[in-house]
Amino acid sequence: MRWDIAPECVSAVILLIIWGYSRRGSPLPSLKNRVFQGCLIVTFLAVSTNILSTLLLMRPDLVPQWLVWGVTTLYFVCTPLMGLAYFLYSAAILCKGQPMLRWVFAGGIAPGALYALLALADPLTGKLFSITPEGGYRQGKWIALTYLLFYAYCAASILLVLRFRRAVERSTRTILLSFPAVAFVVILVQQFYPTVILSGSAAACALLIIYLHLQNKQMSLDSLTGAPNRQELVNLIDLLLFEKRLPTFTVAVLSLRDFKQINSRFGQSVGDLFLKEVCGWLQRLAGEKNVFRFGGDEFAVLIRDGGREEVGRVLGAIRERMALPWRAGNYLRPLSWAMGVVQYPNSADTAEGLAGGIAYAVSQAKRRPGRNICYCGPAMLGEIRRREQVLQAVKRACSQGAFSLRYQPIYDVSSGRFLYAESLMRIEGTPAGPVSPAEFIPLAEETGDIVELTYQVLERVCRYLLSLGERGISVEGVHVNFSAVMFGQPGVVERVRRIIGDSGVPFSQIVIEFTETALAETPELVGEFAREMRQMGIRLGLDDFGTGYSNLSSVLALPFDTVKLDKSLVWAAVEQENTAVMVRALTEIFHRMGMRVLAEGVEDEVQNRFVLDCGIELIQGFLYARPLPGEEAAALLAAEPPAR
Repeated sequence: MRWDIAPECVSAVILLIIWGYSRRGSPLPSLKNRVFQGCLIVTFLAVSTNILSTLLLMRPDLVPQWLVWGVTTLYFVCTPLMGLAYFLYSAAILCKGQPMLRWVFAGGIAPGALYALLALADPLTGKLFSITPEGGYRQGKWIALTYLLFYAYCAASILLVLRFRRAVERSTRTILLSFPAVAFVVILVQQFYPTVILSGSAAACALLIIYLHLQNKQMSLDSLTGAPNRQELVNLIDLLLFEKRLPTFTVAVLSLRDFKQINSRFGQSVGDLFLKEVCGWLQRLAGEKNVFRFGGDEFAVLIRDGGREEVGRVLGAIRERMALPWRAGNYLRPLSWAMGVVQYPNSADTAEGLAGGIAYAVSQAKRRPGRNICYCGPAMLGEIRRREQVLQAVKRACSQGAFSLRYQPIYDVSSGRFLYAESLMRIEGTPAGPVSPAEFIPLAEETGDIVELTYQVLERVCRYLLSLGERGISVEGVHVNFSAVMFGQPGVVERVRRIIGDSGVPFSQIVIEFTETALAETPELVGEFAREMRQMGIRLGLDDFGTGYSNLSSVLALPFDTVKLDKSLVWAAVEQENTAVMVRALTEIFHRMGMRVLAEGVEDEVQNRFVLDCGIELIQGFLYARPLPGEEAAALLAAEPPAR
């Protein structure tokens, strides 16, 4: 019989191409990647031995008979094992991390191992095939076993996907079913064309689909630098922890500070060259497989030898190199940097803990210009745990309204009464204990929860003002703080209008305060928002003036009713004559512009005398009143204390 082996030859070429590209893909020695390489090897052996065996059987006069027997036997060993390899690959994905994975592997390998022994013994038994003295090929009585085992593995793969279908995404399930589907189609085609050998084509097509969708190197490598990406590092850490391959290891993340300025000044292409230079140098220092593109301007270095000497050598080399300028084309520039370092198991002993430690250590390093490297040690782990607890408290406050308001009355000098109050949010009863606004407000801004919290505060303030009015307590207004995150939020003006309008509170009783930071970061958005608020009749206040974020002209350009001098400015003025002169001059300027001046942080008589001497008309501080629960604040707002 003459066989057509052209499809098998094409399949062999396809397999070689896939193997070549896959070797340059993910370097992660995960079970899935190792089994995929096994699939390629077994399939290529099956296809190549099939081609060679067919050629030898068609020309038996050219080679010794023992060679024909050997090649054909190897083909019979490998053919059903293609199904086994694919079954194991499916199991490696579907049963990842489960205790039963070992039993699934054992159950799958056992039939294949028994069959392999049978095939290797075939030259003595002839149960599967035999070669006649003339070089002819004859099928044995048990030949069907070869194909039945192959199809049994295909069926087992289908059952495995159906059993663990919820463990992976739908697209992955579809891809894992490709091998049995293609095999079934080939079976039908083979019936119509028995002389055309297609067994290897089925496996090659299935492996091509798997490679493109599950093993493609583009999924694990950064396109710019060619280094493994962040997800690949996470996967590797998971693997190291699961298999306990290393007793200790260190991860250092190098972050380039203000790198966007490089792109803005020299262009994206030059910035990319700098990134390639930094990545290439790190790869030469630590090895290509140990350097990862962690973020846009961040690179992670895995130090597998976690000993102090090796860690010191790598970090010392990075520190020395980063002190020198970098060249990109015709440009020579120093690069500002910061680095966070975590070590397993000293910093954390879980993947989540290490990931959190890396992120926190890098952020802390960026905040300490004088210290480029920040190690995640026991103290920082405590900070991370507290941060997580505070984050949970913020989430709970946002979703369940689990926060309270304090009101700090504001003294009006001319009337001798408390005519205003500032609303201050408090989160209490958390696992982290008392949490100050200085701690939870920045976290709420990072997560974006500050937006919803601010709307809830505004609603409560409106209800508080209504309750004061019902009791005949007359107040000019309550201050509500707006974070810089609020400006630019879609529909913020309409949301504020609806909350106040629906409450029935006069718009003029709400004083919206925002900081110099907001004014400096988003001047156009703040200006537009301020003009919209003034048109509604809402009053505006600038908080913390004097912290240095905005200039005087930008403040005077907006229709503020009140400018609040930061307490640091007030405290410094009683100690330094130059600061005192400046405060007096600023107060006069604001008065000339029709704005009222509020001094915060007044805590003793010396500060109070200075503020009064400057002609400041509104005073807020512990000397007059602390932040109080609503009822206690209402008592002060209703009273008429004698003027100081």
